[in-house]
Amino acid sequence: MLSVAEEALAQRTGRSTTQLVDKFGREITYLRLSVTDRCDLRCTYCMPQRMRFLPSADLLTLDELVRLCAAFIARGIRKIRISGGEPLVRRNILDLFRALSHDLSERRIDEVTLTTNGTHLLKHARDLSSFGVRRINMSLDSLSDDRFRTITRGGDLATVLRGWDAAQSAGLAVKINTVALKGVNEDEIERLIVFAHSRGADISLIETMPLGDVGIDRTDQYLPLSLVRANLMRSFTLDSTEYSSGGPARYVVVRETGGKLGFITPLTHNFCENCNRVRVTCTGTLYSCLGQNNAVDLRSPLRASSDDDLVHQAIDAAIMDKPQGHDFIIDRNVKKVAIARHMSTTGG
Repeated sequence: MLSVAEEALAQRTGRSTTQLVDKFGREITYLRLSVTDRCDLRCTYCMPQRMRFLPSADLLTLDELVRLCAAFIARGIRKIRISGGEPLVRRNILDLFRALSHDLSERRIDEVTLTTNGTHLLKHARDLSSFGVRRINMSLDSLSDDRFRTITRGGDLATVLRGWDAAQSAGLAVKINTVALKGVNEDEIERLIVFAHSRGADISLIETMPLGDVGIDRTDQYLPLSLVRANLMRSFTLDSTEYSSGGPARYVVVRETGGKLGFITPLTHNFCENCNRVRVTCTGTLYSCLGQNNAVDLRSPLRASSDDDLVHQAIDAAIMDKPQGHDFIIDRNVKKVAIARHMSTTGG
Protein backbone atom coordinates (compact mmCIF):
# COMPACT_ATOMS: atom_id res chain seq x y z
CA MET A 1 0.00 0.00 0.00
CA LEU A 2 1.36 3.43 -0.98
CA SER A 3 1.84 6.09 1.64
CA VAL A 4 0.10 9.46 1.28
CA ALA A 5 3.39 10.93 0.08
CA GLU A 6 3.85 8.19 -2.53
CA GLU A 7 0.28 8.59 -3.81
CA ALA A 8 0.85 12.33 -4.18
CA LEU A 9 4.00 11.69 -6.16
CA ALA A 10 2.34 9.13 -8.42
CA GLN A 11 -0.57 11.46 -9.13
CA ARG A 12 1.55 14.44 -10.06
CA THR A 13 4.49 13.10 -12.07
CA GLY A 14 2.36 12.39 -15.13
CA ARG A 15 1.88 16.08 -15.84
CA SER A 16 3.33 17.23 -19.17
CA THR A 17 5.04 20.60 -18.95
CA THR A 18 7.89 22.41 -20.64
CA GLN A 19 11.54 21.76 -19.83
CA LEU A 20 13.46 24.19 -17.67
CA VAL A 21 15.82 26.35 -19.73
CA ASP A 22 17.23 29.63 -18.41
CA LYS A 23 17.76 32.82 -20.40
CA PHE A 24 21.35 31.79 -21.13
CA GLY A 25 20.21 28.58 -22.79
CA ARG A 26 21.27 26.28 -19.96
CA GLU A 27 18.95 23.31 -19.45
CA ILE A 28 18.21 22.70 -15.78
CA THR A 29 18.16 18.98 -15.05
CA TYR A 30 19.59 18.76 -11.52
CA LEU A 31 17.80 19.58 -8.24
CA ARG A 32 19.62 19.82 -4.94
CA LEU A 33 17.01 19.58 -2.23
CA SER A 34 17.75 20.37 1.40
CA VAL A 35 15.50 18.55 3.85
CA THR A 36 16.82 20.11 7.07
CA ASP A 37 19.22 22.79 8.24
CA ARG A 38 20.09 20.71 11.31
CA CYS A 39 23.29 18.75 11.69
CA ASP A 40 24.89 16.70 14.43
CA LEU A 41 28.31 18.22 13.63
CA ARG A 42 29.46 21.86 13.72
CA CYS A 43 32.16 22.02 11.05
CA THR A 44 34.18 25.20 11.36
CA TYR A 45 33.78 26.15 7.69
CA CYS A 46 30.01 25.54 7.68
CA MET A 47 28.41 27.00 10.79
CA PRO A 48 29.14 28.58 14.17
CA GLN A 49 29.38 26.36 17.23
CA ARG A 50 26.15 27.75 18.67
CA MET A 51 24.08 27.56 15.54
CA ARG A 52 20.47 28.76 15.74
CA PHE A 53 18.43 26.29 13.74
CA LEU A 54 15.07 26.94 12.13
CA PRO A 55 11.84 26.06 13.97
CA SER A 56 10.41 22.79 12.71
CA ALA A 57 7.21 24.57 11.70
CA ASP A 58 9.17 26.54 9.08
CA LEU A 59 10.27 23.41 7.24
CA LEU A 60 8.43 21.77 4.37
CA THR A 61 6.64 18.63 5.46
CA LEU A 62 7.69 15.31 3.95
CA ASP A 63 4.53 15.29 1.83
CA GLU A 64 5.39 18.78 0.57
CA LEU A 65 8.94 17.67 -0.23
CA VAL A 66 7.58 14.75 -2.24
CA ARG A 67 5.11 16.99 -4.05
CA LEU A 68 7.85 19.46 -4.88
CA CYS A 69 10.06 16.71 -6.27
CA ALA A 70 7.14 15.61 -8.44
CA ALA A 71 6.74 19.12 -9.82
CA PHE A 72 10.41 19.33 -10.74
CA ILE A 73 10.42 15.83 -12.25
CA ALA A 74 7.50 16.89 -14.45
CA ARG A 75 9.69 19.74 -15.71
CA GLY A 76 12.58 17.55 -16.80
CA ILE A 77 14.70 17.24 -13.67
CA ARG A 78 16.66 13.99 -14.06
CA LYS A 79 18.83 13.97 -10.96
CA ILE A 80 17.93 14.80 -7.36
CA ARG A 81 20.48 15.17 -4.59
CA ILE A 82 19.12 15.13 -1.04
CA SER A 83 21.15 17.33 1.28
CA GLY A 84 21.02 19.37 4.47
CA GLY A 85 22.35 20.09 7.08
CA GLU A 86 22.71 16.40 7.65
CA PRO A 87 19.71 14.90 5.86
CA LEU A 88 19.72 11.64 7.80
CA VAL A 89 18.95 13.41 11.09
CA ARG A 90 15.49 14.33 9.80
CA ARG A 91 12.78 12.15 11.26
CA ASN A 92 11.25 9.67 8.78
CA ILE A 93 13.44 10.95 5.95
CA LEU A 94 13.57 7.46 4.43
CA ASP A 95 9.93 7.97 3.43
CA LEU A 96 11.16 10.53 0.87
CA PHE A 97 13.68 8.08 -0.57
CA ARG A 98 10.99 5.39 -0.66
CA ALA A 99 8.68 7.71 -2.62
CA LEU A 100 11.40 8.67 -5.10
CA SER A 101 12.31 5.04 -5.64
CA HIS A 102 9.16 4.67 -7.76
CA ASP A 103 10.40 7.37 -10.13
CA LEU A 104 13.72 5.59 -10.39
CA SER A 105 12.06 2.28 -11.18
CA GLU A 106 9.80 3.96 -13.78
CA ARG A 107 12.82 5.84 -15.22
CA ARG A 108 11.23 9.23 -14.75
CA ILE A 109 14.53 10.24 -13.16
CA ASP A 110 18.01 8.85 -13.61
CA GLU A 111 19.42 9.17 -10.13
CA VAL A 112 18.77 10.03 -6.49
CA THR A 113 21.90 10.77 -4.50
CA LEU A 114 22.75 11.93 -1.01
CA THR A 115 25.26 14.26 0.59
CA THR A 116 26.04 13.20 4.16
CA ASN A 117 28.60 13.59 6.93
CA GLY A 118 28.54 9.81 7.38
CA THR A 119 27.50 9.70 11.02
CA HIS A 120 24.21 7.86 10.33
CA LEU A 121 25.23 5.61 7.46
CA LEU A 122 25.78 2.61 9.69
CA LYS A 123 22.06 2.68 10.46
CA HIS A 124 20.63 3.72 7.09
CA ALA A 125 22.97 2.53 4.31
CA ARG A 126 21.08 -0.67 3.49
CA ASP A 127 17.72 1.09 3.38
CA LEU A 128 19.13 3.78 1.08
CA SER A 129 20.41 1.09 -1.25
CA SER A 130 17.06 -0.71 -1.23
CA PHE A 131 15.37 2.54 -2.32
CA GLY A 132 17.58 2.90 -5.37
CA VAL A 133 20.35 5.16 -4.12
CA ARG A 134 23.52 3.99 -5.85
CA ARG A 135 26.08 6.58 -4.82
CA ILE A 136 26.61 9.14 -2.10
CA ASN A 137 28.93 12.02 -1.29
CA MET A 138 30.47 11.86 2.17
CA SER A 139 32.38 14.65 3.90
CA LEU A 140 35.79 13.79 5.31
CA ASP A 141 38.30 16.51 6.10
CA SER A 142 40.91 14.67 8.16
CA LEU A 143 42.17 11.19 9.00
CA SER A 144 43.45 12.33 12.39
CA ASP A 145 41.06 11.64 15.27
CA ASP A 146 42.00 14.83 17.09
CA ARG A 147 41.98 17.04 14.01
CA PHE A 148 38.67 15.61 12.82
CA ARG A 149 37.20 16.35 16.25
CA THR A 150 38.51 19.91 16.06
CA ILE A 151 37.23 20.62 12.54
CA THR A 152 33.79 19.15 13.30
CA ARG A 153 33.70 20.47 16.86
CA GLY A 154 33.17 17.11 18.49
CA GLY A 155 32.72 14.56 15.71
CA ASP A 156 33.99 10.99 15.99
CA LEU A 157 36.12 9.84 13.04
CA ALA A 158 35.62 6.15 13.84
CA THR A 159 31.84 6.52 13.51
CA VAL A 160 32.22 8.08 10.08
CA LEU A 161 34.63 5.39 8.89
CA ARG A 162 32.22 2.70 10.08
CA GLY A 163 29.51 4.47 8.13
CA TRP A 164 31.73 4.40 5.05
CA ASP A 165 32.21 0.65 5.52
CA ALA A 166 28.45 0.17 5.84
CA ALA A 167 27.77 2.18 2.68
CA GLN A 168 30.21 0.14 0.63
CA SER A 169 28.89 -3.11 2.07
CA ALA A 170 25.40 -2.02 0.98
CA GLY A 171 26.67 -1.49 -2.57
CA LEU A 172 26.80 2.32 -2.47
CA ALA A 173 29.59 4.03 -4.38
CA VAL A 174 31.16 6.59 -2.07
CA LYS A 175 32.72 9.84 -3.21
CA ILE A 176 34.64 11.78 -0.59
CA ASN A 177 34.35 15.57 -0.30
CA THR A 178 37.23 17.33 1.43
CA VAL A 179 37.26 21.06 2.13
CA ALA A 180 40.83 22.32 1.80
CA LEU A 181 41.62 24.45 4.85
CA LYS A 182 44.79 26.49 5.07
CA GLY A 183 46.94 25.54 8.02
CA VAL A 184 44.46 22.90 9.11
CA ASN A 185 44.42 19.93 6.77
CA GLU A 186 46.57 20.97 3.81
CA ASP A 187 49.33 18.63 4.99
CA GLU A 188 46.87 15.70 4.83
CA ILE A 189 45.53 16.15 1.32
CA GLU A 190 47.89 13.66 -0.33
CA ARG A 191 47.12 11.10 2.37
CA LEU A 192 43.38 11.63 1.99
CA ILE A 193 43.63 11.09 -1.76
CA VAL A 194 45.60 7.87 -1.40
CA PHE A 195 43.29 6.63 1.36
CA ALA A 196 40.14 7.30 -0.65
CA HIS A 197 41.51 5.71 -3.80
CA SER A 198 42.76 2.68 -1.87
CA ARG A 199 39.15 2.07 -0.82
CA GLY A 200 37.79 2.48 -4.34
CA ALA A 201 36.36 5.95 -3.73
CA ASP A 202 36.77 9.09 -5.81
CA ILE A 203 37.58 12.29 -3.93
CA SER A 204 36.87 15.96 -4.59
CA LEU A 205 38.68 18.89 -3.01
CA ILE A 206 36.60 22.00 -2.33
CA GLU A 207 37.55 25.60 -1.68
CA THR A 208 35.90 27.08 1.39
CA MET A 209 32.94 29.25 0.36
CA PRO A 210 31.93 32.60 1.89
CA LEU A 211 28.48 31.47 3.01
CA GLY A 212 27.28 32.64 6.40
CA ASP A 213 29.14 33.87 9.47
CA VAL A 214 30.97 30.91 11.04
CA GLY A 215 32.80 32.90 13.71
CA ILE A 216 36.15 32.51 11.93
CA ASP A 217 37.90 34.84 9.47
CA ARG A 218 37.38 33.25 6.05
CA THR A 219 40.75 34.50 4.87
CA ASP A 220 42.37 32.37 7.56
CA GLN A 221 40.66 29.27 6.09
CA TYR A 222 40.94 29.91 2.38
CA LEU A 223 43.35 27.67 0.49
CA PRO A 224 43.32 28.15 -3.31
CA LEU A 225 43.07 24.82 -5.09
CA SER A 226 45.32 26.15 -7.83
CA LEU A 227 48.09 26.07 -5.21
CA VAL A 228 47.01 22.64 -3.93
CA ARG A 229 47.04 21.25 -7.46
CA ALA A 230 50.53 22.60 -8.11
CA ASN A 231 51.77 20.97 -4.91
CA LEU A 232 50.11 17.65 -5.76
CA MET A 233 51.85 17.57 -9.13
CA ARG A 234 55.14 17.20 -7.29
CA SER A 235 54.01 13.77 -6.06
CA PHE A 236 51.36 12.67 -8.53
CA THR A 237 50.76 12.59 -12.27
CA LEU A 238 47.38 14.17 -12.92
CA ASP A 239 45.94 13.01 -16.23
CA SER A 240 43.11 14.90 -17.89
CA THR A 241 39.75 13.17 -18.26
CA GLU A 242 36.39 14.02 -19.80
CA TYR A 243 34.61 12.34 -16.87
CA SER A 244 31.88 14.36 -15.17
CA SER A 245 29.65 13.40 -12.27
CA GLY A 246 27.08 15.98 -13.34
CA GLY A 247 28.17 18.40 -10.60
CA PRO A 248 30.69 21.25 -10.52
CA ALA A 249 33.86 19.21 -10.01
CA ARG A 250 36.49 19.13 -12.75
CA TYR A 251 38.23 15.78 -12.63
CA VAL A 252 41.64 14.34 -13.28
CA VAL A 253 42.88 10.77 -12.90
CA VAL A 254 45.78 10.26 -10.50
CA ARG A 255 48.01 7.91 -12.50
CA GLU A 256 49.76 6.51 -9.44
CA THR A 257 46.51 5.42 -7.75
CA GLY A 258 44.17 5.02 -10.70
CA GLY A 259 41.47 7.00 -8.91
CA LYS A 260 39.62 10.16 -9.86
CA LEU A 261 40.33 13.50 -8.18
CA GLY A 262 37.93 16.41 -8.51
CA PHE A 263 38.52 20.11 -7.96
CA ILE A 264 35.58 22.32 -6.97
CA THR A 265 36.82 25.89 -7.32
CA PRO A 266 34.10 28.51 -6.80
CA LEU A 267 36.74 31.17 -6.10
CA THR A 268 39.80 30.51 -8.27
CA HIS A 269 37.81 29.26 -11.28
CA ASN A 270 34.04 29.32 -11.15
CA PHE A 271 31.95 26.61 -12.75
CA CYS A 272 29.00 28.72 -13.85
CA GLU A 273 29.05 28.50 -17.64
CA ASN A 274 27.56 25.01 -17.73
CA CYS A 275 25.47 25.19 -14.54
CA ASN A 276 22.49 22.83 -14.74
CA ARG A 277 21.48 23.09 -11.07
CA VAL A 278 19.00 24.76 -8.79
CA ARG A 279 18.72 24.45 -5.03
CA VAL A 280 15.65 24.34 -2.82
CA THR A 281 16.04 24.90 0.90
CA CYS A 282 14.24 22.97 3.60
CA THR A 283 11.83 25.93 3.92
CA GLY A 284 10.92 25.83 0.24
CA THR A 285 13.03 28.72 -1.01
CA LEU A 286 14.37 28.12 -4.51
CA TYR A 287 17.84 29.54 -5.13
CA SER A 288 18.81 29.43 -8.77
CA CYS A 289 22.44 30.15 -7.84
CA LEU A 290 24.38 29.13 -4.75
CA GLY A 291 26.40 32.35 -4.78
CA GLN A 292 23.61 34.86 -5.38
CA ASN A 293 20.54 35.94 -3.45
CA ASN A 294 18.08 35.46 -6.32
CA ALA A 295 15.31 33.45 -4.71
CA VAL A 296 11.67 32.46 -5.13
CA ASP A 297 9.31 31.17 -2.44
CA LEU A 298 7.79 27.79 -3.27
CA ARG A 299 6.29 27.08 0.13
CA SER A 300 3.48 29.63 -0.23
CA PRO A 301 2.23 28.36 -3.61
CA LEU A 302 2.52 24.79 -2.36
CA ARG A 303 0.20 25.62 0.51
CA ALA A 304 -2.10 27.93 -1.43
CA SER A 305 -3.53 25.32 -3.75
CA SER A 306 -3.86 21.56 -4.08
CA ASP A 307 -2.80 21.68 -7.74
CA ASP A 308 0.66 22.72 -8.89
CA ASP A 309 -0.09 25.59 -11.27
CA LEU A 310 1.18 28.23 -8.85
CA VAL A 311 4.23 26.11 -8.06
CA HIS A 312 5.12 25.84 -11.75
CA GLN A 313 4.66 29.59 -12.19
CA ALA A 314 7.08 30.20 -9.31
CA ILE A 315 9.60 27.74 -10.72
CA ASP A 316 9.40 29.45 -14.13
CA ALA A 317 10.05 32.82 -12.53
CA ALA A 318 13.10 31.48 -10.69
CA ILE A 319 14.60 29.87 -13.78
CA MET A 320 14.23 33.04 -15.84
CA ASP A 321 15.91 34.97 -13.03
CA LYS A 322 18.87 32.56 -12.80
CA PRO A 323 22.04 34.69 -13.01
CA GLN A 324 24.90 33.97 -15.37
CA GLY A 325 27.26 33.33 -12.45
CA HIS A 326 28.08 33.98 -8.83
CA ASP A 327 30.19 36.67 -7.15
CA PHE A 328 32.05 34.72 -4.47
CA ILE A 329 35.09 36.53 -3.13
CA ILE A 330 37.27 36.20 -0.05
CA ASP A 331 39.30 39.28 0.77
CA ARG A 332 40.65 40.68 4.03
CA ASN A 333 39.34 44.11 3.00
CA VAL A 334 35.79 42.73 2.66
CA LYS A 335 34.57 42.05 6.18
CA LYS A 336 31.00 41.14 5.27
CA VAL A 337 30.41 37.57 4.05
CA ALA A 338 29.33 37.34 0.42
CA ILE A 339 26.13 35.46 1.27
CA ALA A 340 24.58 35.79 4.72
CA ARG A 341 22.80 32.41 4.75
CA HIS A 342 24.75 29.37 5.92
CA MET A 343 25.54 26.41 3.68
CA SER A 344 23.49 24.17 5.97
CA THR A 345 20.46 26.37 5.28
CA THR A 346 20.93 26.43 1.51
CA GLY A 347 21.85 22.77 1.12
CA GLY A 348 25.11 21.24 -0.03
